[in-house]
Amino acid sequence: MKFFARLKKDIRVIFERDPAAKSTLEVIFCYSGLHAIWLHRISHALFKRGWIVSARLISNFCRFLTGIEIHPGATIGDGLFIDHGTGIVIGETAEIGRNVTLYQGVTLGGTGKEKGKRHPTIGNNVVIATGAKVLGSFKVGDHAKIGAGSVVLKEVPPYATVVGIPGRVVVLHGVRVHNEEEFKKAWLEHCKKRGLNVDDPKIYSEICEEIDVDLCHNELPDPEREMIEIALRQIQRLEERVQELEIELSAAKAEISMEARRTSALEVIVEDSDSKSKEKLK
Repeated sequence: MKFFARLKKDIRVIFERDPAAKSTLEVIFCYSGLHAIWLHRISHALFKRGWIVSARLISNFCRFLTGIEIHPGATIGDGLFIDHGTGIVIGETAEIGRNVTLYQGVTLGGTGKEKGKRHPTIGNNVVIATGAKVLGSFKVGDHAKIGAGSVVLKEVPPYATVVGIPGRVVVLHGVRVHNEEEFKKAWLEHCKKRGLNVDDPKIYSEICEEIDVDLCHNELPDPEREMIEIALRQIQRLEERVQELEIELSAAKAEISMEARRTSALEVIVEDSDSKSKEKLK
């Protein structure tokens, strides 16, 4: 991708995924995630040429400036969006695909002192929410979502939603919460108003690929809450059943008491008749 076209795409994805972005100047001068990406490209180019110290110096300067630590050896695809990036750490052998979104506090790290590939590979159109930790040399599939605060320690299949500690898949190929076609149409119209040539097949395909990122990382299932709710419903059913049995027991006790009274009355009558019969015989 040509240099200026790549810069334009970096700016465009911010407008697509951050409703707070108001102007191009604001994005260029005030978005630390964008600065981190641009500085990483410089450090990565130096790292690939073997200029390790220079690359690490730029990486450290980037961390000082933005609060985002990206190792120069990390491979980052086009369309990365870092939102409120303070505390983000991306390891040396991490690989990030196209149109990935990272929120504050995300870590793409390793799990030990092993050599070689030791950091995760992130697929295309992945959203990793605030504070999530992805640790290990496995792959996170395309279009996956990782919930806030999750700790992911094993491979994530495409179109999966992962939550919890340790992270576990709770939705796979789930139904989206919005109408994708209507959203795509509205956004293309918006891009057209901003002067982009959406009739150009290349630009059209790029925009469609970029907006196919489901940012609803707050609308994730909570399996622990679901289990608690199931347990509460079961307890409620048991309480209702106990109440029914108590009512039945009370009714049975009342019936037994009435039967006992009737039996006592019959015994009295029988005794009276016996005594009368004995008196007649005398």
